[in-house]
Amino acid sequence: MEDDYRLEIDALKKEMENLKALFLQFTCNAAENDPEEKGEPLKNVHPMKNMHPDPKLNSMMSSLCQITDRENRTGSITYLGVFTSGGRQSNWIQNARNTDDLLALIENKSAATVLQCIGNNDRLTLLLALLRTPMTVAAMVEKCGFNTTGQVYHHLKPLIAADLVFEVDQAERGVYAVKPHRVQGIIMLLAGISDLIDTKYSQGNWAAEQKEE
Repeated sequence: MEDDYRLEIDALKKEMENLKALFLQFTCNAAENDPEEKGEPLKNVHPMKNMHPDPKLNSMMSSLCQITDRENRTGSITYLGVFTSGGRQSNWIQNARNTDDLLALIENKSAATVLQCIGNNDRLTLLLALLRTPMTVAAMVEKCGFNTTGQVYHHLKPLIAADLVFEVDQAERGVYAVKPHRVQGIIMLLAGISDLIDTKYSQGNWAAEQKEE
């Protein structure tokens, strides 16, 4: 199985190099097509210049402002990342996602469904352990502080049903891991939570008792 991991990592490294090339091409095109640079003011969006010391990122921001203005969106976001742990690696690039589509996830209750599924400390603890390395249920009992395998299965079941966690393969029956294509979403969700609890701009007590009106 270790050899399979090596081959998978080598393939992902090559993919990462290709993604870097695409990223550089995108930033160059963004700079060339920036209407602000051509003296064409945007109608509904007010770009902020030099938000970041890296000029490539500033070019990307200008491009996002252009797309948002041209398509009359509420906003656009681009994000990319890499996560490697437990002999596995995930890479992702999402370009110019329409924030109207993201806001719709609240309207159609998809956001609430996902948050209810994983918004439990025991399930998040399992996800953390499995993000770090694939492991058996017995190992999860030991690493995550559960008392019985039954407790692990109780919280593992909804994560499997939601296609977040899977049994690695028949050769390693009983070994579970986070689905590779789901790693991105979990990491980006944590990035969003980090923004929410960032005290740079505001302070709040997320643990305060919430009273229903």
